[in-house]
Formats: sequence, structure tokens, C-alpha cells
Amino acid sequence: MIKIFGPKASKRDEEEKKEEGGARRRTAGEIRLQKELGELDLPRNVRITFPNDNDIMNFNIDLTVDDNTSLWYGASYNFTFTVPIAYPHEPPRVHCNTKIYHPNIDLRGNVCLNILRGDWKPVLCISAVILGLNFLFLEPNPNDPLNQTAAELMRNSIERFNDNVRRSLRGGAVDGEQYPRLL
Repeated sequence: MIKIFGPKASKRDEEEKKEEGGARRRTAGEIRLQKELGELDLPRNVRITFPNDNDIMNFNIDLTVDDNTSLWYGASYNFTFTVPIAYPHEPPRVHCNTKIYHPNIDLRGNVCLNILRGDWKPVLCISAVILGLNFLFLEPNPNDPLNQTAAELMRNSIERFNDNVRRSLRGGAVDGEQYPRLL
């Protein structure tokens, strides 16, 4: 009988572990993300933090809307990024931790961004997702919504929609939902 993985293979595995200091091997996704993070040139309105210094696959982004043409100008939002092991073949999962009145972000914090769903391609990167989040605050898309009520109001009565956004940013209630004061 031929043993493909005999004693030599296990001896080789032990030697590799000694060389690595017993640490587990990094996945291709971790290696790719480490490279991206090293080259990341964040816009001045975005800050990245890592809750666990030993885990680059889970991090937070604090985004302050700094374009004065945006309805959300001056407000800050916190997003959690969870990068799957299969990254970049699967997109990161992004969750908004700050309650927001927005057609593309629902009340549970789910984010509707095309590159986080069907338009994701492995050539895209974390930087593209951050750019996409910034863009959601400049050009919300009422035709691909998660918050149906906000999207319908944006399509049919833009002034009422704008009033609701302003009320939500001041910590008021919109459609029975209380929002945190962000301005």
C-alpha cells in the first residue's frame, strides 16, 4: 500500500509549525485584506478601528458626512465590516450601527449597496466599499431601497423626505421611530 501522507508529511507539518511559532496559517483572504489595509488611503472623513488587534477580518468604520450638499451633512455613522474567509471571492458584510433615516439603509442597519450584493467582483476592494458608502450619502437611490417608506417618500414628495431626514438628525421621531440626535 502506498501512503501519500505518511510520517514524512506529518514531520514536515511539525517543522512548518515550529517555523511559524505555532501560529495558524493565514488564509488567502487575510493576506489580501492585509495588503489592502496597508495600501488604504482613507478619505479625511473616514476613520478605521479594530476592536480586536489580532483580527483584521472584523473592523469598524466611522464615517462623517462632510459634503455640505448632502442631507446628512455633519452627521457621523458607524459601520461594522465583517470580511468572510472567502474574501475577495465573497463581498464583506457591512452593517450600519447608527440608526438612520435613509432609503438604502433599513432600521436594522442593513446596507443596500450594489457592490455588496450581485455586482461584487474579486477585483473590488474595501476601498471601493468605503467609497460606495460615502456615495450613498450624496446620491441615495430610491429605486433600490431597503427602507421602502423612505424611498417612496423620496420618489413622491422630496420636500417631505428632506423634512424627515432633518427631523431624524435632530433626534426626532419619523413614522413612529425615534432617532438619535446626530447634529
